[in-house]
Amino acid sequence: MTRVLPGETSDPRARSPLAAPGAQVREGDTLLAIDGRPLDGAGPGPLLVGAASKPVELTIGPARGGEARHAVVVTLSEERRLRYQDWVAGRRQRVRELGAARIGYLHIPDMMSVGWADFHRDLHTEMERDALIVDLRSNGGGHASQLVIEKLARRVIGWNVPRGRRPLSYPFDAPRGPVVALADEFAGSDGDIVTAAIKTLGLGPVVGTRTWGGVIGIDGWHELVDGTRITVPRYPFWLEGYGWTVENHGVDPDVEVVVSPDDHAAGRDPQLETAIRIAVEALAARPTVTPPGASDRPSKRRPPLPPRRSQG
Repeated sequence: MTRVLPGETSDPRARSPLAAPGAQVREGDTLLAIDGRPLDGAGPGPLLVGAASKPVELTIGPARGGEARHAVVVTLSEERRLRYQDWVAGRRQRVRELGAARIGYLHIPDMMSVGWADFHRDLHTEMERDALIVDLRSNGGGHASQLVIEKLARRVIGWNVPRGRRPLSYPFDAPRGPVVALADEFAGSDGDIVTAAIKTLGLGPVVGTRTWGGVIGIDGWHELVDGTRITVPRYPFWLEGYGWTVENHGVDPDVEVVVSPDDHAAGRDPQLETAIRIAVEALAARPTVTPPGASDRPSKRRPPLPPRRSQG
């Protein structure tokens, strides 16, 4: 095993079978057999046919030597969510490293229920950072962009300062400093719209490449006599500052950064690193809002009681 993907406990679809309790497969271990059948040059794939979401017994050769051991794991039917959550965690760690732990990071994969849930899962903790990077790359669209923009457009105008706890901004879950958005050619439909809205409202610069350019909504699936289906475009979209031009063109970024094949091969993310640099520079120019100090907080203690009268 060259790498064991860690699971994401908040997402049942992103559990990691090899990292599950009892399995404890580590990097450097060797997979020797599945259900007692030794691996050959074809790899584990043929031995896992028909085993999706079922328990299988793995024979593991420890990396540090010693006797082989057996572990029973429940396989995944597909690993997309596991790899997606690992990708998000890697981007967030990079933001923490280059941003001195001052910048939050949120990725929104689409504008439907899954994307809305992913957006909210880490929203509170990431909004508490001094700046925020909103990653819209590969956003598959949907219908929730209005709700996302409503959150990003909030402005902190007050603070709730509970006793013995950290202050909470008012309104809740509002950016406390600069916002930088990321977009690319794979962000489309409502991903186009949310990118345009960020620019129109002046919420922050957009880094990356021009979005996909498809905002005419479709309605219904019409089945033809040969069994094929067609959809009908019925909902053209007009946007302030863009008119009807987002369709077939997309939304241009403020700062264009193209990820080259060499970047992909080397695991580099120049779009993200550029967004981090812009966020750091914005923080230097415009400090984040902070809770008020307590030095001028008025005392609400009960006033002292008047002296007792002497009884004679």
